[in-house]
Amino acid sequence: MTYAADRLHEEVAYIAYHFHWTRDEILDLDHRERRRWVREIAQLNTRVNEGG
Repeated sequence: MTYAADRLHEEVAYIAYHFHWTRDEILDLDHRERRRWVREIAQLNTRVNEGG
């Protein structure tokens, strides 16, 4: 199964924007680990936006 290129670009941009990691650093992560970082960032953003 191929992971959609658009989705991969979104994940790379999201992680790079928040953590300032390079494209290559992010692409070196396996899919599962990259998705975990996306979830962690989303949770951090939620807490910040809720004032907590």
